[in-house]
Amino acid sequence: MAVTWLKRGKPAQERADDDARTRGIVESTLADIEKGGDAAVRALSVKFDKFDRPSFRLSPSEIEAAMQKVSPRDMEDIRFAQKQIRHFAEEQKASMRDIEIETMPGVILGHRNIPVQSVGCYVPGGKFPMVASAHMSVLTANVAGVPRIVASAPPVNGAPHPAIVAAMQLAGAHEIYVLGGMQAVGAMALGTETIKPVDMLVGPGNAFVAEAKRQLFGRVGIDLFAGPTETMVIADDTVDAELCATDLLGQAEHGYNSPAILITNSRKLAEGTMAEVARLLQILPTASTAGVSWADYGEVILCGSHEEMLAVANDIASEHVQVMTDRDDWYLANMHSYGALFLGARTNVANGDKVIGTNHTLPTKRAGRYTGGLWVGKFLKTHSYQRITTDEAAAKIGAYGSRLCMLEGFVGHAEQCNVRVRRYGGRNVPYGAGAE
Repeated sequence: MAVTWLKRGKPAQERADDDARTRGIVESTLADIEKGGDAAVRALSVKFDKFDRPSFRLSPSEIEAAMQKVSPRDMEDIRFAQKQIRHFAEEQKASMRDIEIETMPGVILGHRNIPVQSVGCYVPGGKFPMVASAHMSVLTANVAGVPRIVASAPPVNGAPHPAIVAAMQLAGAHEIYVLGGMQAVGAMALGTETIKPVDMLVGPGNAFVAEAKRQLFGRVGIDLFAGPTETMVIADDTVDAELCATDLLGQAEHGYNSPAILITNSRKLAEGTMAEVARLLQILPTASTAGVSWADYGEVILCGSHEEMLAVANDIASEHVQVMTDRDDWYLANMHSYGALFLGARTNVANGDKVIGTNHTLPTKRAGRYTGGLWVGKFLKTHSYQRITTDEAAAKIGAYGSRLCMLEGFVGHAEQCNVRVRRYGGRNVPYGAGAE
């Protein structure tokens, strides 16, 4: 059976046109921030968030006041989520170790894992203040040992969002700003008169935030390309339409351009899921958002076998992949391009988004082909070093090095080796020579 699209989203050219418009807006906005500094950031905050204040950085007393507004139950839930995320991040960090080995007598090679020295963590607001994003970025950077963690989130209803501020503070942020969107990531990356620039930007965001990070990459590091949420459900007839439709719409509500894709080998499940989506959109409170995403970016793909389903899924490389089949472990073993996997009907993407312990900042736009998601290792740089401790090793390595440099025509490189051979080898050695 050939792969069949029972429902397609917006044509690729229309999506490309949208991306082009976004690129132009972001480019001019970042140029304004670089030129205008604080004044440009303030103007953008007023324009996009209708928000202004003498300083966009929260003082310790303002942070404490915001935290006092968070209910005890909400605070308990935030602490529980951070405990799970911290535990997994600490275990991940423990799996990474510094090494030092002697590869031959007198030759010592090693590497050290060193934290990035300053990180800007963006926490989205917009329609849905994403408290969990503070755990995922700030807390993980804290576990990695980053010495300066800057966190920023847009105002909500004209004020800092108390739960976001609480999550940032509990996670270990050193500086907290009330700035959203392009002005936040631009200010953190480029710096202003009052905001010292960071070395790296992390965190999810809308299409404009994602494009700003893309354009800033090189000036600063970024975690990955994390744009609008994507979700994929891979399912067979072991599950029902209600589960599939709920998992698709649960992520489509993120924004108006959040792809939600069902891949199945059951026509009955495919058609049932589309009908169930239509029913849920009549009662879902966020249907005005999820419905647009489903109409423009929703897809239903019917395949003839699990092998076809796997091939299509790996090609799409979705951010979230929910697998509900009679062979979930087979997909775990064979999926190679995705953000994160959610295996079995008992699990779901929302758990990963909020509380289970894995990181929810994940690659989008097929970036899962070449990178995984945000994790403690993203904040650590692995740096190698070398040491030669004996004259014999210096002469032996130098002789090989000299000849290999001359093979490429690098005479100056060769002389770096030769001077060591002459000095430590006990005899005069011409360019490119050396003991076998």
